[in-house]
Amino acid sequence: MNEEHADLANGSGKVRTGTQNEAALLALMEKTGYNMVQENGQRKFGGPPPGWEGPPPPRGCEVFVGKIPRDMYEDELVPVFERAGKIYEFRLMMEFSGENRGYAFVMYTTKEEAQLAIRILNNYEIRPGKFIGVCVSLDNCRLFIGAIPKEKKKEEILDEMKKVTEGVVDVIVYPSATDKTKNRGFAFVEYESHRAAAMARRKLIPGTFQLWGHTIQVDWADPEKEVDEETMQRVKVLYVRNLMISTTEETIKAEFNKFKPGAVERVKKLRDYAFVHFFNRDDAVAAMSVMNGKCIDGASIEVTLAKPVNKESTWRQHLNGQISPSSENLLIFANKDDAHQKSLAKPANLPIRLNGQHSPSPPEIERCTYPFFPGTKLTPISVYSLKSSHFSSAAMQLDYYCNKNNWAPPEYYLYSTTSQDGKILLVYKIVIPSAANGSQSYFMPDKLCTTVEDAKELAAQFALLHLDHCDFNLDH
Repeated sequence: MNEEHADLANGSGKVRTGTQNEAALLALMEKTGYNMVQENGQRKFGGPPPGWEGPPPPRGCEVFVGKIPRDMYEDELVPVFERAGKIYEFRLMMEFSGENRGYAFVMYTTKEEAQLAIRILNNYEIRPGKFIGVCVSLDNCRLFIGAIPKEKKKEEILDEMKKVTEGVVDVIVYPSATDKTKNRGFAFVEYESHRAAAMARRKLIPGTFQLWGHTIQVDWADPEKEVDEETMQRVKVLYVRNLMISTTEETIKAEFNKFKPGAVERVKKLRDYAFVHFFNRDDAVAAMSVMNGKCIDGASIEVTLAKPVNKESTWRQHLNGQISPSSENLLIFANKDDAHQKSLAKPANLPIRLNGQHSPSPPEIERCTYPFFPGTKLTPISVYSLKSSHFSSAAMQLDYYCNKNNWAPPEYYLYSTTSQDGKILLVYKIVIPSAANGSQSYFMPDKLCTTVEDAKELAAQFALLHLDHCDFNLDH
């Protein structure tokens, strides 16, 4: 069995029997002293480890692992991840067939160990030609609640959510951009734990649950991207929200310059929020303290530091079907007025919700363009001779991926339905006949879109996710 196990680890393709798998896992448990239990579609190794005393590790100690070969198990995976530090808990997602589902969550005992695992194991070649993706995993404790009556106040929504679900800590409600006396038709509900949020979502998700006679929409709020303290210490841009639509950039600049004339470099306003750029970080921090809660043109504003995006993170993808290219320069606490149409997986130039809050695209999207002078020599090339980094569209990425695997091009089939408010909603099913080599050959996301372009992009992103093509972060 050891020889065959070694062959498998080396990618020879031999398949172990159930008895051999069981023997390997028992040997791992005996060697480490960890317990192992399978429940609710996942197999837990540890949690806690032998001899552990006290509470579980804090938030930020868990990493997500994607693109795991389906026939690889804890006896091979645990030794790899132990290189980064002591494992508190290893959770491998399992199919009924006994194969794993291609991803896992590894909780370490410290944040430093989790960060080390990301540095040394992301894009690690776990088998010949098989590279795993490793990134931070965050327990999501926040739900998006849509289709809320716009006249309801925060206190009313909070009281109602406490009546129908347990563990509610807070409710976040934003005023309408056009009428500050009304909310925007949605709210974000914060729970005391991921489990409490998950239980609430399970209760509310069937689509028949009503608040105040309205059928509500429920989904996970996108987890907030964590930005390290060192990066935040360099930020000198403020995000200002809850502005009046009529308020001008000149007015905002004048108000923020009052505490120190000439401190503001420039202002960019979009609808009811704005970015205020300062020449000096200390002035930005001081202005944030002074201006937060102040009134401009009759509106009480909220001011926070803008959050820089990790530009190395090209894709953000989530188990619930949300997959969004990170193209914006700043991720901030913002909202678009149409956020009640919980648009998921939009292309890079569309607004993306973060932590249940929209992160607007930058005012000007930079494109790498160069002058085309007369007489410049051009060479005909094939699209497929390029690298995947040349494609920003998921549909193009999928076409490229199929070509590289000598598969037929993806076939797109469009379907529609009608929403409760009469909107036409669209979804594509993608069929890749040549991919039926033991893996899934058709893909359809569980989200509907209002435009053909978004539906096609979402379907392509969903297919790429399940074809293990991109590095990704999963909300669980």
